[in-house]
Amino acid sequence: MQTSRKSWNNWFLVLGVLVLAIAPLILIRGAEFGGADGEAESAIQEVNPNYKPWATPIFEPASGEIESLLFAVQAGLGAGVIGYVIGLYRGRQEQRERQEIREENHS
Repeated sequence: MQTSRKSWNNWFLVLGVLVLAIAPLILIRGAEFGGADGEAESAIQEVNPNYKPWATPIFEPASGEIESLLFAVQAGLGAGVIGYVIGLYRGRQEQRERQEIREENHS
């Protein structure tokens, strides 16, 4: 019975993520969804129009699509690493719990 409840919770979480991702696209018509870099740059220019950046990008992608692709790859790799670490620690915890149960049963 516990597995069924977990399955429903997972589906509710997936549905919630989809709603959060799609709702702004439907509800806010004609809006431009820009990145934080552009917003920060305009805010800095408002506060100090004479500001000159002290760092320049090492690599400038040829187009916005390539930039988006690289960002998506970076996000995917980051999510993969985080998922791996969480799974590793969870597996170690379960292994310790099984070992403790075996030790209790043998004594």
